[in-house]
Amino acid sequence: MLPIKLLPASAWRSYLGGKMIAELHGKTAEDDHFPEEWIISTVTARNVGREHIVEGLSMTPDGVSLKELIEKDPEKMLGKAHFERYGSTTGVLLKLLDAAVRLAVQVHPSKEKAKELFSSEFGKTECWHIIGKREINGEKPYIYLGFKEGVTREHWKRMFDEQNIKGMLDCLHKFDVEIGDTFLIEGGQPHAIGTGCFLVEIQEPTDYTIRTERLSATGATVPDVACHQGIGFEKMFDCFDYNGLIKEETFKRWHIEPKTQTVDGATVIELVGYDDTPMFKMEMLEVTKSLKIEKGSVFSGLYVLNGNGTLNGEAVAKGDQFFLPADRDTVEFSAADGDTLRLLHVFGPKA
Repeated sequence: MLPIKLLPASAWRSYLGGKMIAELHGKTAEDDHFPEEWIISTVTARNVGREHIVEGLSMTPDGVSLKELIEKDPEKMLGKAHFERYGSTTGVLLKLLDAAVRLAVQVHPSKEKAKELFSSEFGKTECWHIIGKREINGEKPYIYLGFKEGVTREHWKRMFDEQNIKGMLDCLHKFDVEIGDTFLIEGGQPHAIGTGCFLVEIQEPTDYTIRTERLSATGATVPDVACHQGIGFEKMFDCFDYNGLIKEETFKRWHIEPKTQTVDGATVIELVGYDDTPMFKMEMLEVTKSLKIEKGSVFSGLYVLNGNGTLNGEAVAKGDQFFLPADRDTVEFSAADGDTLRLLHVFGPKA
């Protein structure tokens, strides 16, 4: 099997952004309600009122979805060990996300809570890697992550019932971010992406998002089901992990330091690995000459962030994305003369 080229897949969201994604594709655009690009996606976005629209699903130039291709022969596409453990799902989703506003305070269920509350085999542990930033109205990029010490379920629910947004934010740790920062957000950890963050998000392949703010950043009322995802207002508070930490401990636990390996003609940087979480793995490949990805037994995905070069002799440029089936030959990337080809290389859950 050859690498499978995929088209960009936008997803509507209630918040504004996406200008930096358009610029990555060489376009000029204003921020709008398509601030995310979904990559190697076999799932569709969950948007109240837009259930009839298929968004976020990766398609080939021939009009066939990646999901359909995998379901035709999941063992060869995903690998024997992965198929035996996870079936015909990839178990992973990659996104580009560009936020022009602060996203709502939210949480995603852990694998255990997803099984209990949503009858899903996957929760939504995720990881953010900052690839760009911008100041908007003089505000530097930041994130909110994790409860402070002493936040109880009762207090958190009271903040929600009162819609005390300042009180909610005061319950969370705020961190300024720089390009190159990587944070792991396990299911159960409350969080919010701040204004001006352009990041890559790798996650379990679901879109279960528990929201605690009843107004969106644009002033629209958030429907009940968009808050609790159908499980009700009482059970939604079961999804939060109330074991708060001090700020320094929170940063130490969830901020990931990269691991760098230099090979002839390229540098491989592990951004998040199986030592950090069994849910997924993501590397940055910086190719100055050439790099071979040897034939293996697992699938992976590739996204070109910068530079020009070739994949098996065919031209590639930034914004191109590929699915590498498990049953494939060795593939080789080469950078154009004097250029550096930077790619994200992502893997599914540990099998």
